[in-house]
Amino acid sequence: MSAHIGLQAVFERFLPAYQRQHLLTPIQQKACWHIEQCRTEALGGLQQRCGQCGFEQPQYHSCRDRHCPQCQGQAQQAWCQQQLQAVLPVTYYHLVFTLPHTLNGWVELHPEVIYRCLFQSAWETLDHFGQDPKRLHGTLGMTAVLHTWGQNLSRHVHLHCLVAGGALTQAGDWHSSQSNYLFPVRALSRFFRGRMVSRLRHNAQCGELQRITRPAEIDTRLNELMQTDWVVYTKAYLNRADTVVQYLARYSRKTALSNGRIQQIDEDQVHLRYKDYRDHDRNKVMVLDGEELIRRFLWHILPAGFMRIRHYGFLANRCRRQKLAQIRQSLQAIAEQEIVGQAAINNQPITVPVIEKPRSCPQCKTGRMIVVGEIAPKRIDYG
Repeated sequence: MSAHIGLQAVFERFLPAYQRQHLLTPIQQKACWHIEQCRTEALGGLQQRCGQCGFEQPQYHSCRDRHCPQCQGQAQQAWCQQQLQAVLPVTYYHLVFTLPHTLNGWVELHPEVIYRCLFQSAWETLDHFGQDPKRLHGTLGMTAVLHTWGQNLSRHVHLHCLVAGGALTQAGDWHSSQSNYLFPVRALSRFFRGRMVSRLRHNAQCGELQRITRPAEIDTRLNELMQTDWVVYTKAYLNRADTVVQYLARYSRKTALSNGRIQQIDEDQVHLRYKDYRDHDRNKVMVLDGEELIRRFLWHILPAGFMRIRHYGFLANRCRRQKLAQIRQSLQAIAEQEIVGQAAINNQPITVPVIEKPRSCPQCKTGRMIVVGEIAPKRIDYG
């Protein structure tokens, strides 16, 4: 048993019993295997030695799996550094598009289809409002990140969207948004509901929801969804560059369960910290059977090759450089008054703080650890 309390320790204790009772998909097996091996001798690493006292310590490689809570810090920082070039001196809006929980069963059967429809419907909704001549009359720029979990690891599928507060017209001009909430929430919710239901109905007609086999379930469920209110959450605009970057960092590489939330591992149970949003965001502790925690975590393993971070509009990869240049040219006249963040006003570069691993010797506390050799990967039998 690992001395570290985290997801890896949960897998070490409870995963073998879980696998004896449940069949894992190849994608789930691969993710679990990576998490178990992460930063262990199974992946090899580097042998380090203190230049002062001679103390030696191995530093094992990470698995770099996108579901592993140990591997997201550096990936998050690197991604944010890449996205800084796309930050504009404008306000930003945070919107959340959430699927009704009645679709959770379909998500389990056809995750890739439902997730794809969610991305497409959210963008079509925002693009429709952005192109409206009575609103911004241009193309928006959106970065969307898929999350599939709630604080208790239940299935809660939603998109976090960061949208620049304005639109690029066909003439190359920039139309800034004047609203605190970009577009009316009620109108957004209704249009999003219609687009999502329409896409699901179309996919069903094309045979992409073939695992839903109960007679008339698709038509009945979609008709019921059209009779319920859907909610699109929107947060007031953000106008500081460091705030925008923090939002990018917060949602870009988040995993369903971080190691810091696991408080205690007992013989059969795991104590998990969570935030209760229905009780004034209070931090609480829930107790789950170890195998139940694993079952919930596996719900959030994404299909192979599925991109959970996507860019749309003038932020789409194929046209981002050209469109951003057009926008900056349009904003050039007011750039010195609305330059991105106070740091830029003072002619200081905007950076994301990088967390460096300590290189001092854990034994003598004064020496520096240096690499003296390479550790070959070692096969470990977890069965």
